[in-house]
Amino acid sequence: MKAPPHPGLGRDTVYLDHNATTPVDPSVVEAMAPCLTTGFGNPSSGHAWAAEPAAALARARRQVAALIGAAARDIVFTGSGSEANNLAVRGAVLASGADRPRVITQVTEHPAVLETCAALRRLHGARVTVLPVDREGRLDPDVLAAALTPDTVLVSVMAANNETGTLQPVAELARLARDQGVLFHCDAAQAAGKIPLDVGALGVDLLTVVGHKMYAPKGVAALYVRPGLRLEPLVYGGGQERGLRAGTENVALAVALGAAAEIAAADLADGAGARAEELRDRLHRGLSRALPGRVHLNGSERHRLPTTLNVSIDGVLGHDLLAAVPRVAASTGSACHSGSRAPSPVLRAMGLEDERALTALRLSVGRWTTARDVDLATGLLATAAGAATAPSG
Repeated sequence: MKAPPHPGLGRDTVYLDHNATTPVDPSVVEAMAPCLTTGFGNPSSGHAWAAEPAAALARARRQVAALIGAAARDIVFTGSGSEANNLAVRGAVLASGADRPRVITQVTEHPAVLETCAALRRLHGARVTVLPVDREGRLDPDVLAAALTPDTVLVSVMAANNETGTLQPVAELARLARDQGVLFHCDAAQAAGKIPLDVGALGVDLLTVVGHKMYAPKGVAALYVRPGLRLEPLVYGGGQERGLRAGTENVALAVALGAAAEIAAADLADGAGARAEELRDRLHRGLSRALPGRVHLNGSERHRLPTTLNVSIDGVLGHDLLAAVPRVAASTGSACHSGSRAPSPVLRAMGLEDERALTALRLSVGRWTTARDVDLATGLLATAAGAATAPSG
């Protein structure tokens, strides 16, 4: 199913930074518009103006749930992926009531998880175990199995890395945790809408979905919470969102996330993953042909998102290359670390040398990316990389 042109994308520039944020789908904008005009009522009110927003909120919850194989009642809307991760990790640890509980995560996790674990250690005496990954960025299940202890209350491992696209063996990791009676949280911000996800098949207790990674606006996300699981809220107040996130719901943004989830589910069923993979590999092949022997894949070749290509190009720093090619929007790593010239912590944790980490580019394709876009970006990047190492005089 080919999407019509997006008004925010031009013909002479190429947007390859979908892992940082995606363009908002015009159909999503259309879906949320009534919530800002006729459907303005408070969904918790008892009069006629509440009916439309309440129904819209319920529909959005069903749409998000359907994308990940959950029930609508198990979806909690939040204001960001970071908030959802905080609610999951902090909420599960504090609700455990354990004395000095242990949390296990892995070294290439998103800062929203790593910093929450650090805060739990600092403020609540939690013990935090951060596990290593291999050179592909994957966590070995045997490493997790050896780390699980009787005082462990939660394991948090992302589905897909935001820099490399590397996929973790979530189902196997979650099974190990479950066998020991330990809760499992999965940050699926980068994976949701790009690969099929089913919370039942994965065996997770908590899972994060983020709007602006799947063509909804920024400022909305959702947390799947397994039925019967108790969490300590982040925001106290009224009883909204099962008492886990007080405050009048932002119906328009919830509707946007729901619409985005429904579109993503249809796209996945229509083969969007295979099309993205074809474009990703076309980009990789083009760069490798244009710059023979200089292009090196970072992350897993087999276990990665169909949308994400992370490569190092010998002889030119990633920041310098992107600065030389303003018509291509891409990044050198996570947007959460933008502006930093230090080697990517993710790539260093994978065992890559500083030189290779500093020459890395993250190129991520999306719904409106075309073969023409890929070829244009290939030519621009290759020309700039070639010029960067050409002899002077």
